[in-house]
Amino acid sequence: MKLIIDTDAGVDDAQAIMLALTQPDVDVLAITTLTGNVHIRQVNPNVLTILEIMKRDVPVYAGIDRPLVQAWEDAAEFHGGDGLGDFRDRPTLTRSIEDEHAVLALLRLSRQYAGELTLIALGPLTNLAAAIRLDPEFPARIKQFVFMGGTIAAHGNTPNLTAEYNIYTDPEAAHITLAAFEDATMLSWETTLTHGFAWDKFNQLCAIDTVNGRFFEQISGKTAQRLQQTYSRPAYLLPDPLAMAILLQPELIQKSSKHWVTVELNGQHTRGQTVIDYNYMSGQAPNVNVVQALDTDGVHAMFVKALSQS
Repeated sequence: MKLIIDTDAGVDDAQAIMLALTQPDVDVLAITTLTGNVHIRQVNPNVLTILEIMKRDVPVYAGIDRPLVQAWEDAAEFHGGDGLGDFRDRPTLTRSIEDEHAVLALLRLSRQYAGELTLIALGPLTNLAAAIRLDPEFPARIKQFVFMGGTIAAHGNTPNLTAEYNIYTDPEAAHITLAAFEDATMLSWETTLTHGFAWDKFNQLCAIDTVNGRFFEQISGKTAQRLQQTYSRPAYLLPDPLAMAILLQPELIQKSSKHWVTVELNGQHTRGQTVIDYNYMSGQAPNVNVVQALDTDGVHAMFVKALSQS
């Protein structure tokens, strides 16, 4: 698999990237960055830190630093001020950001590997929307597109109550992207809520005494504490790792269906909500494979393998 990861490099992004980098049959050609969970000026060193710790050389391209239209709101309460759970043991960086802009890199790589690329978006869809506006044929050159974002039952996690953070952060970008891709796969916020790791399973991962295991434990602590103490969640939530897992191992998907999906841009309380035509009433061709259930034990096994490698 030839993979490009588009990320706003929060804690769960880092966990997802770790899964990808430890798969022997996955060639991560590039990581593109943008503002989302934290500002891109922090996202960039976060990605470089992950690569440094895992001793991997992947080109990293910096992208767009704000949503297309609306003001940006960070998610530091979940990801820490630095986006990596206030990670203290940062190594000295020997890797650096490439000179080429992320949007131009996406277009170049999509031409170089036309029909071969898998693309996963772990944050807002700003870079992808810009690539589409520059070259409307960009989506046709992508073999597979998976994104973490949106809601499937209007159970959001933002001030616009029915919207999920990644789509809420840049609704226009999501609207442009979903209109352009004819076949995307969506891992929603609600699917995250019902497919977390029970705390004993999470603690098993944190106890893995390797470089990867210790990194996972250190960056995950603050999020875990907030989920337990503030929200009384029965499990550790895994938004981006679940999206990465179903991309890497599609057989983990237990229930999905394809529908036309778009994004609400105007509602006072619903701007940023993903609107799903469950009953095929719109007359629009289905464009998104909506994942509703997956094998969480299989995802846990992937993490055990990934964290045990170093």
